[in-house]
Amino acid sequence: MCFCCPSKLLPNYPQTQSLNFCFGAPMTASTHRTVLSLYMRVFRIARTWQAQSGVTSETETERKYILQEARTLFRQNQQLADQESIKRCIEECEARIEIGLHYRNPYPRATYLPPLGLATQKGRKLRTQQRLRKQAKPIYLQSQDET
Repeated sequence: MCFCCPSKLLPNYPQTQSLNFCFGAPMTASTHRTVLSLYMRVFRIARTWQAQSGVTSETETERKYILQEARTLFRQNQQLADQESIKRCIEECEARIEIGLHYRNPYPRATYLPPLGLATQKGRKLRTQQRLRKQAKPIYLQSQDET
């Protein structure tokens, strides 16, 4: 029996929302518990989420966004085998949860990074600028595509 799938741990958990956390690579039990607890925590937050404005339609929109974002990111990262990359994803999830709860805004915070227009289109300066932009990207936006 697999203890890492929400549908098997929670009898009332809908089958359509189950997410397979059975990674192909060996993973420690504590990592399984951490990932599963984060996933369940996001769903509990979404269930009790209230929009800052108090408007019912905004609350529903934000709840749907939280659920969809969690499903997408957890499914996108379910095949990770490297412990370091799994740790980074866990840190990103925890950071996004804390920032969302603190600011009462489920959407990722904007970052203001300098545009790539300062360097030439190829060469050392461009590579240096791209590396600096990657380093400047906060942990809670690591899963977002480069803009």
